Amino acid sequence: MESSAEASSMAQGLRLVRLVADREIRGRQLLGVSQLAAELGMDQSRVSRLAQELCDLGLLERADRGPFRTGPRFFTLAASLNTGWVRQAKTELEALVAALGLRARLSVRDGFRVILLRASSNDAVPGSFVKPGMVTPVWCTGAGRALLWDLDRPALDALLGGVNFIGIGGPGAAHTTAEVWELMERDRAAGYIAADQEFEHEVVELAVPVRAAGGGITASLSVLGSRAELGSGAATAASALRAAAERLGASPAVG
Repeated sequence: MESSAEASSMAQGLRLVRLVADREIRGRQLLGVSQLAAELGMDQSRVSRLAQELCDLGLLERADRGPFRTGPRFFTLAASLNTGWVRQAKTELEALVAALGLRARLSVRDGFRVILLRASSNDAVPGSFVKPGMVTPVWCTGAGRALLWDLDRPALDALLGGVNFIGIGGPGAAHTTAEVWELMERDRAAGYIAADQEFEHEVVELAVPVRAAGGGITASLSVLGSRAELGSGAATAASALRAAAERLGASPAVG
């Protein structure tokens, strides 16, 4: 009986963590105890106890009795499962930091959202939201626009047709699909994405796609810094990004 109860608790706890992580990854509203209980069809007091235990383990976290989000231990466990090119990306990101003095990221696309897979060691401070699983828009980030590189205009229209551009991004952000297309055309000609204050004020993000052996885009590699940090070195940084992306793409596990 005790073993059966423990197995049941574990299964319910895993369902709870999965629900929280899924909503965070998809950019959906985060939930509190009563909402989680309703979503899972579980007793509210049961969810409250499980959630507290998961917070104690670091798999979930909650600030000031607000909604739950994934905790640091969740990402530690997830990182331990990274193999192949995702693990190799850590070395490439730190090499970019050493060479350029900028922050570096590896990202993938989920529809019109970008999901951060890995960030360099200098890309976050305690309490920062910059951690694996962070979700940002695809149309107004360098990482996101690199993931749009191969889309033609009809495909871009279809992807962004239902997007509300208003109030999202920095002063350089596009506000229509046509503006996104113009930026893509400009950057394809240059050979890399240059997102100047498109998501954050005073932040420039350079990015390139990471391609699998078959040529399809698997991820994007980007570096971020202030205008002062980047200076006139965009071309040099882009060259380093392309070389790193080619090494990652050459990994047999990509794609």
